[in-house]
Amino acid sequence: MSGLDLSRLRDLAGRRAAGGLAALAVVWIVLGIATPRFLSADNLVNVTQQSAVTGMLTLGVVLVMLIGHLDISVGAVSGLGSATVAVAVVQHGLPEVVAILLAILTGVVLGLAYGLLSTRLGLPGFVLTLAGLLVALGLQLQVLGRTGAVNLPFETGLVRFAQQAYVPTPVALGVGALVVVVVGFLGAHERRRRDRAGLAGDSWVRIGTRTGLLAALLLGGTLYLSTARGVGWMFVLFLVVVTVVDVCLRRTSWGRHVRAIGGSVESARRAGLGVDRTIISVYVLCSSLAAFGGVLAAGRLAAANQGTGGAELSLTAIAAALIGGASLYGGRGSAWSVVLGVAVVQSISTGLAMLGAEASVRYLILGVVLVVAVAIDASGKREGGRTRA
Repeated sequence: MSGLDLSRLRDLAGRRAAGGLAALAVVWIVLGIATPRFLSADNLVNVTQQSAVTGMLTLGVVLVMLIGHLDISVGAVSGLGSATVAVAVVQHGLPEVVAILLAILTGVVLGLAYGLLSTRLGLPGFVLTLAGLLVALGLQLQVLGRTGAVNLPFETGLVRFAQQAYVPTPVALGVGALVVVVVGFLGAHERRRRDRAGLAGDSWVRIGTRTGLLAALLLGGTLYLSTARGVGWMFVLFLVVVTVVDVCLRRTSWGRHVRAIGGSVESARRAGLGVDRTIISVYVLCSSLAAFGGVLAAGRLAAANQGTGGAELSLTAIAAALIGGASLYGGRGSAWSVVLGVAVVQSISTGLAMLGAEASVRYLILGVVLVVAVAIDASGKREGGRTRA
């Protein structure tokens, strides 16, 4: 691609992110008016904690979307992860670390099966993961047994981590300030590097605005949340995972292969890229993140039951991925867009629950939001096509 093409694509991505931020602002304003308790620090702490659970699943969905596939089984896989860790700790007395690794291993196995079946037999990802959804649901029922529910003791480390562990405010502010400085430095460094190479780059105004908004969000948000319980370590863990995935996507050959496959599988094969190996790795990561999300959900609820996970959670994760800017057509999306998409979806879900809305209303509204996100995605696809023409 030429520098002009890349600039246009960055502008398109920037507009998608701006649209997501605008949507989040509208959601918060509407819900804040409808129920002032929604914008309370205590409730926003709950939103961030629950976002960590949904975000793990959404991050995996974005990875699969980047290669042009779709995984609709992440909710069921998370339910299986919840059941596995709860039963392993409570009924079999395994150490929590071993139980968590065992739960993640279930995701690894399922993801490996998806990847092998997709690359060896050429089966569509949608069909594969639909079958995987049913398999995961069946395994979840088998693991839970006749009672259908297992309660985790509140003194277990997983429950304490998910429910009671919060970052001291000075530490949170210090880390936030460090992140702002690093992001500003990297933005300036990238601008100078592109200037020396004669390539188009972000303007200094755009870099400064982005850094300033980040500072206001991180430092202001931390101060506000600290008036309640503060920033949870579980949410911090989610942000760390997002950061690692983002670096892998942007700074490694694996990440370049992922995007190349999403752009054109055949072109990637002709270029000599390890297409099959990359597809398998993406499915394994997606299912592993889903299972880990289930582990966090078990800690947050201090329980696992037949209703944990499921198809509804899968659809919520897919909606969050699309709202955050990922594309069903492959090749477009980022790890950090997950945070934005999950914030919108989780805010809607939490706000409607606070308003006492029935499940039918929540489904209708999330369905409308999903249609809007897909329409925006299709519009972006058409504009992206004109850019490459």
